Amino acid sequence: MPDTSFIGRLQDVVGAKGLLLDSVDTEPFLQDWRGLFRGEAVAVVRPACAREVADVVGLCARFGVRVVPQGGNTGLAGGAVPLAGGGPQVLLSLSRMNAVRRIDRVGMTMEVEAGCILQTAQEAARSQGRMLPISLASEGSAQIGGVIASNAGGVHVVRHGMTRQSVLGLEVVLADGTLLDGLRHLRKDNAGYDWKQLFIGSEGTLGIVTAAVLRLSPLMKHRSVSLLAVPDARAGLALLARAQDDLGDQVSAFELISGVSMELVSRHAGLEIPLSAAPWYVLIEVESSFGDLEGHVEAMLGAALEAGEAVDGAIASSEAQARQLWALRENVTEAEQRNGRSVKHDISVPIPAIPDFVDEASAAIAALSPASIVNVFGHAGDGNLHFNVLAAADLADADAKRTVHDIVARHGGSISAEHGIGQYRVDELLRYKPQAEQEMMQWLKKALDPAGVLNPGKVMG
Repeated sequence: MPDTSFIGRLQDVVGAKGLLLDSVDTEPFLQDWRGLFRGEAVAVVRPACAREVADVVGLCARFGVRVVPQGGNTGLAGGAVPLAGGGPQVLLSLSRMNAVRRIDRVGMTMEVEAGCILQTAQEAARSQGRMLPISLASEGSAQIGGVIASNAGGVHVVRHGMTRQSVLGLEVVLADGTLLDGLRHLRKDNAGYDWKQLFIGSEGTLGIVTAAVLRLSPLMKHRSVSLLAVPDARAGLALLARAQDDLGDQVSAFELISGVSMELVSRHAGLEIPLSAAPWYVLIEVESSFGDLEGHVEAMLGAALEAGEAVDGAIASSEAQARQLWALRENVTEAEQRNGRSVKHDISVPIPAIPDFVDEASAAIAALSPASIVNVFGHAGDGNLHFNVLAAADLADADAKRTVHDIVARHGGSISAEHGIGQYRVDELLRYKPQAEQEMMQWLKKALDPAGVLNPGKVMG
């Protein structure tokens, strides 16, 4: 335990409202939503501004207490909860720092604090006729700081890129309490190193994001959402190529969903599938500022049906129907959670390799555990699949992960595409990341956090 004066010093910084000590109050912060990881903390600290964050981190550094930053705690890799038995730790929640500071309609930027809920930021941008193009299934609870710290992907990467592409500037607290103000609303800035890139995707291990300037996009006036049944993953990729050829960059999302995923959503979320049963489905969203979008989409889908790339399809005729189709995709993770134990893989492979990867990995899991069921869904438009295994009792998590990740490596892929490493994949990262890259990562960590104050046990262990 830290010195007894430590808690008093924390309260001096954040006030009684910003400090939680009772176990009843701290418990929700100490466990991830999947229930896989639970840690310990001497306190939960809820600062109200960046200066308080800096003072808290500086105080922890002086007292030898480690700091675990947390946003909405929606991650799937245990990156935002403390370690069990990890020594004195403080859980630092950014939830009170939730303001949308300003929106520039002409420059198409927004400045927002780290604790702002992603959906709140989206709605604020929309109220000004602009769009924040980051969209996740957890956007109703995920916070901007966590989204940036994990470099979240989501459904619109195919058109707008990862979160990294939306970040123009950052405000960051370093491990010694230094506050870096890089909140620049600039599209072009070559004055020295682009240091903000170090913190995007670092999962709070190099610094704590307290605010950001985000790039906005024009608000699309027309949207078309379609669900198609396809015979196999190869047909799904043929459909992707056709959509790219016929609709170009109007394609904003292209999701591949297995029949197993749809069955889980139907059973556990009570949602109706508007198409006949199929091995695979594709959900396509197309957006445009101009009219006649529906005609182009209908022509593309008609050609796909004629070519056998799809066997059935439905096009949403209203915004309500579009939301219903998206709900089928967005409820897969929660339906899988309700189903029971699963081993999750957040992988990416080159897009043309998707069918071969799915075939090989599915066969390998079947050979390991015939009673286990593969559940595949994800963002085929950018090569990111959630290749999850509804694991039978005879399948160990470590065996499933190693089997799938070995095949990912053979296809030149990545073991983490958007959810991060956290605690869940530390050993796997050390196995698959080339030694030279590991050494560079360790050098960066030591340079920016020599005492190991920030988010211990995550990413590099």
